[in-house]
Amino acid sequence: MAGQKNKVTIFDVAKASGVSSSAVSYALNDKPGVSEATRAKVLKVAQQLGWKPNGAAQSLARSNTSRIGVVLAREAHLLSVEPYMMELLAGLGAELEQHDYSLLLRFAVGRDTEMAILNDWIATGSVDALLLVNLEMNDRRVALLKKHPEMPVLAMCDPSLSGGLPAMRSLDMQAVGKAVSYLHDLGHQRIGRVGGPESFGHSYIRDAAFCDAATELGVRYRCLHADYTPKGGIEATKLLLSVEPRPTAIIYDNDVMALAGMGIAREMGFDVPQDLSIMAWDDSFMCTAVFPHLTVMGRDIVGSGRKAARLLLDLIDGKQVTVVEESPYDLRERASTGPAPILAGE
Repeated sequence: MAGQKNKVTIFDVAKASGVSSSAVSYALNDKPGVSEATRAKVLKVAQQLGWKPNGAAQSLARSNTSRIGVVLAREAHLLSVEPYMMELLAGLGAELEQHDYSLLLRFAVGRDTEMAILNDWIATGSVDALLLVNLEMNDRRVALLKKHPEMPVLAMCDPSLSGGLPAMRSLDMQAVGKAVSYLHDLGHQRIGRVGGPESFGHSYIRDAAFCDAATELGVRYRCLHADYTPKGGIEATKLLLSVEPRPTAIIYDNDVMALAGMGIAREMGFDVPQDLSIMAWDDSFMCTAVFPHLTVMGRDIVGSGRKAARLLLDLIDGKQVTVVEESPYDLRERASTGPAPILAGE
């Protein structure tokens, strides 16, 4: 018995047209995002193939999906060791569930894949709103979302990076000043910094704030960048401690790199905090599971996720959101920091 011919899908039309499925979806749903020539080509191919719209899908597209979309363009091994994102998603998901919303999470290998996913979600209405994280300087996602005001979006970044999109920012500049002043008051005159990836906008903002704070206090400051992993923290720490005059304190952009840095510093013969003070950004369970406990600039990351969820729901409801601040950082002093050592020649 011959099998029944399958219904023609947008993927069939995309293959026959030589364009992406997102472009086909834009064209067939009469949405902006493709040229008129591409639209005409897609419509012609769709007619030739006998494509017919899916009534159920169209009905779904006109209604709420009760889903918030997040795309993470990060390698799996980075996400597996970095607590910040997991805490943020925990808060986001927990709050959404209280409002009968779910989190649609996709992992993308690179920005091009992420852009394709976002284009598809916008074209098909697969989510009711988007959360953008890890924004870069001149981020392509910002330009895309500004072209599609019909898709509510919240960017977790400084407003200087959001291009006017609704944003929830962390108070990094104030936290940097507090961290540098704290170490300066302990007598540290040479401070190292191990920042996150230079492509991230918040790394650039923290770099500038560290430079300003160190200059104002007369502190010598060196900065290296790593990828948030233990390996990155180890390599940066070894380099900072191998160049004289070495720093007497190092501040890391996450706790993972700080813990790895503390371990390699000990292997190199440095006592923490007698010879070297170690300090980190953010605070996870690991910071008090190690000895000495790690001094951090902490914040309520789960709470930030919950707040982001509420803002996204407000945007879906048509409420105005511009720039909202996360809860401020607080200095959580523990045993990994202490008075600056007196070094030979000083």
